Amino acid sequence: MAYSSEWAHHLLQSTITVSPYLPFIISPLGLILVVWLTRRYFPGSEGSGIPQVMAALEMGQEKERSVLLTLRIAFGKVLLCTIGMLSGASIGREGPTVHIGASIMFSLRRFVRFRIYDMERVLILAGGSAGVAAAFNTPLAGIVFGIEELSRSFEVRTRGLLLTGVMVAAITAIAIQGNYTYFGSTSAVIDIYSSIVPVLMCGVVGGIIGGGFSLVLIRGNQLVSPFRNNKPFVVAAICGLSIAIIGYYSGHVTYGTGYAEAKSLVTDAGELGSDYAYLKLLATVVSYLSGIPGGIFAPSLAIGAGLGSHIAEWFTAYPHGALVLFGMVGYFSGVVQAPITAFVIVLEMTDQHELIVPLMVTAFIGTAVSKSICKTPIYCTLADSFRADDKKLHNK
Repeated sequence: MAYSSEWAHHLLQSTITVSPYLPFIISPLGLILVVWLTRRYFPGSEGSGIPQVMAALEMGQEKERSVLLTLRIAFGKVLLCTIGMLSGASIGREGPTVHIGASIMFSLRRFVRFRIYDMERVLILAGGSAGVAAAFNTPLAGIVFGIEELSRSFEVRTRGLLLTGVMVAAITAIAIQGNYTYFGSTSAVIDIYSSIVPVLMCGVVGGIIGGGFSLVLIRGNQLVSPFRNNKPFVVAAICGLSIAIIGYYSGHVTYGTGYAEAKSLVTDAGELGSDYAYLKLLATVVSYLSGIPGGIFAPSLAIGAGLGSHIAEWFTAYPHGALVLFGMVGYFSGVVQAPITAFVIVLEMTDQHELIVPLMVTAFIGTAVSKSICKTPIYCTLADSFRADDKKLHNK
């Protein structure tokens, strides 16, 4: 999936070199195709996939879980996310990888007899956690994500399988792609006392904007959902055209995961402009509301990196790379409201252990501020909609 995402991004960039106006055709048609394939062949694969996994963890029967976690959905998620990125949508592959991992592990239960009580839920949890580890090359973050985010309402009785699944996924990913840091590394270092001002700034600003982003996605999804159900292809076309407009205005840097842009900011290898974070945020909102499969994990990290870079323009006395990481953690923790996952995942992706304490403080500040804006974490709220749909089907 990593290779297919890179291929899609490079192919899109190649078309832009032919004509910068081609996305005005590719994006609307591409999103219409993705929506059609989703509704026709892969229902249940829409969106990030993390809410589906969380909903499946709380469902009580195998039949109910089988609707959300299948090998068909896993395959469709890879295909549809690749087409979405080829269309220029601002989506990530990491959230979908959680859905894919959980679907694979849940499906494998048919081939092995387990005696452990509630083993289906453990398999789902282990598969989702392994997805994070494989996507980011961050095994520790995979474990933390599984415990802090996925299992909020589920007591993990058998952590051994969780640890095994995560480590095997990480080793497999390294064997295929080699050992690497997802966003590269920075030499920026700042001591604890000197970091108080930028940590507070990045934590507060990241929490406000991250919480606002989550609230917009939740309310926007509720508002757009009826139109998406009645006129799915019209909504897809409008969103695709909007993505092309935003991309053209940004200089074509808001397409895809944002991986390359975030890496350039972390390593201080290029400039994207002070408006990158806000244009990327807008493109991500539009992409999500279109209803196509795709995550907000990687785009959120890219937005946070852009936000930190913008803040660094006002605090020139501090290392630029450090503020980029603070912004990344502050915003991401504001979006997901999972502070430990936020600072651990950035820590592992950049291999910057000297900043562990400032990153940790930034994450907790961002989460606290975000909770005052968006009362319920975004993934929990979105998971509720899948649980509600399941109850309706069950009642029928």
